[in-house]
Amino acid sequence: MLANFITRVHHVAIICSDYVTSKAFYTDIIGCRVVAEHYQPGRESYKLDLSLPDGTQIELFHFASAPERPSYPEAQGLRHLALSVTDIEAARNALLAHGVSCESIRIDPYTQQRFCFFADPDGLPLELYEMSGQ
Repeated sequence: MLANFITRVHHVAIICSDYVTSKAFYTDIIGCRVVAEHYQPGRESYKLDLSLPDGTQIELFHFASAPERPSYPEAQGLRHLALSVTDIEAARNALLAHGVSCESIRIDPYTQQRFCFFADPDGLPLELYEMSGQ
């Protein structure tokens, strides 16, 4: 079984529509550390490797001719990216202070953990998920 060899999620890849705006969002607002940044002139593409405090990485790509991805509630595919936080109210307030719109904090009926949703500059759904009592 493959799970016997997996240690954690290494990275999540995101294609953005505006490189400068998304880079600022993920570094200045989310607080990711830049690991590496590459530009390929022949492809007119950027690749920005970002790191979260636990080592999980986000690969942020930009391609000049990338098509928009249709997104509908409960469509098939990646539903959202959840970020684990220790204090959801402080994390939500930090996002609000940067002008990021956030939903209200709710409680997961199965785990009893608190969570709320917000979005990146392209509307990618992101979640704050408070890991209390663990």
